[in-house]
Amino acid sequence: MTKAFDKIAAGLADAIAFAQGDTTKGRVAAGPDVKAIRAKTKLSQAKFAERLRVPVATVRDWEQHRRSPDAPARTLLGMVNADPKAALALIEKGVG
Repeated sequence: MTKAFDKIAAGLADAIAFAQGDTTKGRVAAGPDVKAIRAKTKLSQAKFAERLRVPVATVRDWEQHRRSPDAPARTLLGMVNADPKAALALIEKGVG
């Protein structure tokens, strides 16, 4: 077999082992803790969603881990996490 095939086969074997409960064979990249980030802002879900310009259902889904924020949302949430007051002020300023 080829070297590339061997790597793919090994990756598939690891994925199958992980799916069967062997957590040593894979890793899951956790998304941001949206509830903790929102808590830093001291805003309700509705107000937080309004300030981020997203539907409140989206914030609810993120917090309940039904959906994960996409890359731009993760970036925005990271900014809010780092400096809530400044990030929310910049978002507000950017809305014309």
